[in-house]
Amino acid sequence: MPPISAEEELSDTPGLVSTPVSSPPSPTKGTYGQILKSSAIIGGSSVLNIAVGIVRTKIMALLLGPAGFGMLSLYGSIATLTQTLAGMGINSSGVRQIAEAAGLDDEDHMRQTTLVLRRISILLGLLGASCLIVFSRPISRLTFGTNQHAAQVSALSLAVFFALVSAGQGALIQGMRRIADLAKMGVLGALFGTIISIPLVYFFRDRGVVPSLIAVAAVTCLVSWRYSRKVHVPNIFIRPSVVMREATSLLKLGFAFMASGLMTVGVAYVIRITVSRRLGLEATGLYQAAWTLGGLYVGFILQAMGADFYPRLTAYARDHPVCNRLVNEQAHVGLLLGGPGVLATLTFAPLVIALFYSARFGAAVGVLRWICLGTIVQVVTWPMGFIIIAKAKQTLFIACELAWTIVSLALVWICISRFGLNGVGIAFFGSYIFHGFLIYGVVRKMSGFLWSAENKHTGALFLIVIAAVFSGFYILPFALAEGLGAIVTLLSAIYSTRLLAKLVSSDSIPKQLRRLIISRGTPLRKTFP
Repeated sequence: MPPISAEEELSDTPGLVSTPVSSPPSPTKGTYGQILKSSAIIGGSSVLNIAVGIVRTKIMALLLGPAGFGMLSLYGSIATLTQTLAGMGINSSGVRQIAEAAGLDDEDHMRQTTLVLRRISILLGLLGASCLIVFSRPISRLTFGTNQHAAQVSALSLAVFFALVSAGQGALIQGMRRIADLAKMGVLGALFGTIISIPLVYFFRDRGVVPSLIAVAAVTCLVSWRYSRKVHVPNIFIRPSVVMREATSLLKLGFAFMASGLMTVGVAYVIRITVSRRLGLEATGLYQAAWTLGGLYVGFILQAMGADFYPRLTAYARDHPVCNRLVNEQAHVGLLLGGPGVLATLTFAPLVIALFYSARFGAAVGVLRWICLGTIVQVVTWPMGFIIIAKAKQTLFIACELAWTIVSLALVWICISRFGLNGVGIAFFGSYIFHGFLIYGVVRKMSGFLWSAENKHTGALFLIVIAAVFSGFYILPFALAEGLGAIVTLLSAIYSTRLLAKLVSSDSIPKQLRRLIISRGTPLRKTFP
């Protein structure tokens, strides 16, 4: 999918902008070029986000220290958990409904869904903010063991409201597959949020943590509002019966997303509380540092899956062979892109920790390496999970997420007792091993999904080299392990680049990436021989 320009032609009939929505890929053709383009667009924005994040994280870490950084993560978990619960998953269900209507070229349905989605987002934002104010004292006691933080928890209600309104606006952009706009939103939101939040923490230290979270949410909301206005939707009258029908549809499907998100965010919240209670607030800050860095590189791959792959897969949810092929292709590209990044993080973990934070966060290296193992499993298993979502199997989806939640919390409780802070990373890795086997069995029965020969070969290769590099830091002298990791990282990057170049035609690759590949001497396949 080519990048979308800011100036788009309007459709002949008044309503949603239809030209940015490219038609679904042909069932008979591979989609590697489209996957790579989407990943490049989202990945490019992620690179800029990472650059901004380096500055923000570094300054926050220096100003707050591990303990203050742990407090920041706890406040963030409260806001995220409230957003997930109050949001009812309508942003994700809205993406699916809009993407499905776009695939069918159903203008009326897109218009109705969009208008209802915007209104419900505001109502749910008010509901979430009110609930956080009402229950601020119990939440403060549960999280910090005291009522002293109740005022700050109440203030987070503003962040919740802005975040939920922003999510509704972003759902429209994602459902219409305006990938370029989605990428720009992320970059501008991160940039302006950083510019505003850093001075608040600089001048007020710990007292500036909550205002900084509010400021970031408010800026993100403003940015998403600007880009959502590009999709012109006439504010027409909709009959109450239609509003109820659309709202019911959004909430019914959204409940599954909400339940899944609630379990995922709930696990993160419980883990942070557990680490804080059993290992201290400083350990919570160390864990948050490792958690942030562990998903930094693979984050753009997972974002691309949600931004482009999910709406695209929805269009072929009822066609098992095409659906399974799309998942295999997405997993293959994800593995080729994610493997070298995980190897690099494993190898240069101490340097990365020092760069992003400070030497005071050095104890986070061990847990970071375990989290890296879990993230590469995520990259492979996530595309399979989208089959269940695209087919709208809400009950099955919730059941799978519940099973993962139970296993994840059980592993955290056991592993922290035996391995301390590193046990949290071990539990994360173990939970996604379980999740991978579970989801594979489910989609195998649902659509007849099987891993392709290419994925089996590539997966086995990366499994061996990642295991070798990881083990090297436990059985070899540090200098030797570092050298081994550096060599393997370089070789894996060359291997992935060459294989990606063979998978896609030269005119399918973004110009900047094409120049980089050619400069490395890798031949590109032409569209026509």
